[in-house]
Amino acid sequence: MAPYPEGSAPLPREKPRGKWWWFSRGLAVLLFLFILLVAWLAITAPLSKSLQPIAPPQITLLTSDGQPIARDGAVVDEPVNVAELPDHVVDAFLAIEDRRFYSHWGVDPRSLARAIWSNATGDSMIQGGSTITQQLAKLTFLTPERSLIRKAREMFIAFWMEAWLTKDEILERYLSNVYFGDNVYGLRAASLHYYYRQPENLKPEQAIMLAGLVQAPSRLAPTRNPDLAAKRAKLVKAAMVDAGFLTQEKADTLPNPVLDVRIRNTLPTGTYFADWAMPRARALSGMTYNKLTLTTTLDSRLQNIASKVVSRAPLGKAQVALVAMRPDGEVVAMIGGRNYKDSAFNRVTQAKRQPGSTFKLFVWLAALRADMRPDDLVDDSPITLGSYRPKNAGEAYRGKITLKEAFAKSSNVVAVRLFEQVGDKAVIREARNLGITSKLAEGDPSLALGTSTMTLLELTAAYAGVAGNSWPVKPYAFKKAEQSWMEWLVDWPGRYGTNTHQRMEDMLRAAVNNGTGRAARLSIPNYGKTGTSQNNRDALFVGYAGDLVVGVWVGNDDNTPLKGISGGGIPARIWRDFMSEAVKGAGPASKPEPVQKPDPDGPVQPLDVPDIGDLPDIPVDLGKSEIRINGSEGVTVSTEIGGVPLDLNINNDGLAVGSRPEQTSPPPAGQPAER
Repeated sequence: MAPYPEGSAPLPREKPRGKWWWFSRGLAVLLFLFILLVAWLAITAPLSKSLQPIAPPQITLLTSDGQPIARDGAVVDEPVNVAELPDHVVDAFLAIEDRRFYSHWGVDPRSLARAIWSNATGDSMIQGGSTITQQLAKLTFLTPERSLIRKAREMFIAFWMEAWLTKDEILERYLSNVYFGDNVYGLRAASLHYYYRQPENLKPEQAIMLAGLVQAPSRLAPTRNPDLAAKRAKLVKAAMVDAGFLTQEKADTLPNPVLDVRIRNTLPTGTYFADWAMPRARALSGMTYNKLTLTTTLDSRLQNIASKVVSRAPLGKAQVALVAMRPDGEVVAMIGGRNYKDSAFNRVTQAKRQPGSTFKLFVWLAALRADMRPDDLVDDSPITLGSYRPKNAGEAYRGKITLKEAFAKSSNVVAVRLFEQVGDKAVIREARNLGITSKLAEGDPSLALGTSTMTLLELTAAYAGVAGNSWPVKPYAFKKAEQSWMEWLVDWPGRYGTNTHQRMEDMLRAAVNNGTGRAARLSIPNYGKTGTSQNNRDALFVGYAGDLVVGVWVGNDDNTPLKGISGGGIPARIWRDFMSEAVKGAGPASKPEPVQKPDPDGPVQPLDVPDIGDLPDIPVDLGKSEIRINGSEGVTVSTEIGGVPLDLNINNDGLAVGSRPEQTSPPPAGQPAER
């Protein structure tokens, strides 16, 4: 039998794949991966990024009247030009950092081998091995982690940069961005900081000292460790001699450079307001080498008043926060705690606490928008149905009262009944309209009593929306640019109807004059609301007067109850004391003089005698006065005023003044008077 079927031919035997086949395929895969990597670098690590400063520039913040309050960020300056630098400046950096910089392609095989060996022996690449190009790649694009993966990425980026930039451009960008200690970045900023001269004028010994700092700038900064810096400078000189950049004789004659540090960073690097404003300043500044000075909205006079008022408040161990803004959101004062040095935590912008009854603003607004009126009667009696049964403070209930009185007295049961009547969506809508962004619990009647947490800043901004009847209000730290007509058309603010706004203000006024906020009364119209969270964990007063809207919070950071402190107590008094000095003519309202009860046993008062007003300040000769009571004609007083004889007649018709003929001396006894 034939080995194959009729009409078929045997298949050729497949040849085994040789080493060259595998090598070529592997090389193709590597080339493909390399192309993908280069494309990824081109997208994720744009070359233009190496032009930007490594660290954000230094920003100085000023108050609205030009007083410096904070300085933050790196000290940077203009980039350097290698062609304009003396040879000894460039040589110092090349000798100690990368002697073969102008001959390699971004990676030095010797340095790389040393780094790999250090990693393999457990030294975690402490020996480094990066070229200047690799260091620039790491500074610009990578994190400072120490790993072989990061080293591989650094190497690929270095190859890429070498392909697109000249050697001088790479060196310039490196020298303009490398860190030199003392928060100083870049050779120009470092030479000005340490020696008060431009890098083009650096002496050899000064350039050597600066080149030595790059290895460990924080530890070697000559302002902090002059001995270590001098020891490192000797290594740089030896490297320059070894590389042929400097003769031994010249090296031996170079002295230890004398520092010339003329500018010190004496301003504080953080206050509560500055910490809040600085990220916004960064967003405004962009990445630049120039130092920036920005004017904020902080008012130094108002800030000083706030500091003084808070410092003298009897807080015990409790913390405090105060923020003041204009009705449009311009923040003019901020106290985020009792002492910034003890705690930089900003209780105005970072702490989310329960607003208590200050949240009732949104409940009552929802009621007004549902066509209720301040004079409408509501039920201020205990809630006996349902699973949630809140109580009034002190379990005081008044039966049928007006909506206005319920707000002034801060009735909890009325708040919950209104919440259930208008619905949670209506209440939450009012809070959102006025700028509350924190999470608000839906379907929870306790929300009416302020159980959802929020920051004091957003709560105060909500009241600012009512003060200016323009919402939402976004607090800001830097003056706003004027809106274009297009922005004005698109960004149309919300407003309450005139009746709704006036009625809400009427109730806010009643809360101060006749309600729980009486301790905050001023001599000018003021509006506000107290707030006390469950178990007195938070005490607040938020309100406005004049052109200021101010929120005050008192509480413990650990959320433990306060002892004897409520919103109508210390927070209201802090608010009043601040406003009394901050707003012209807003001193505390004088207490009404006590009305003296009449004494039933006292003299009878002639209530029907007309008020004749104040008499002029004219000399009256009481020695020549005569009083005559003529029955129905009233009372006549004959006297002299200013030497003129007058008769003053007081009767039911009022006061009548008539001239009287001057009398002569009385006649002797027994003779009749002249007529």
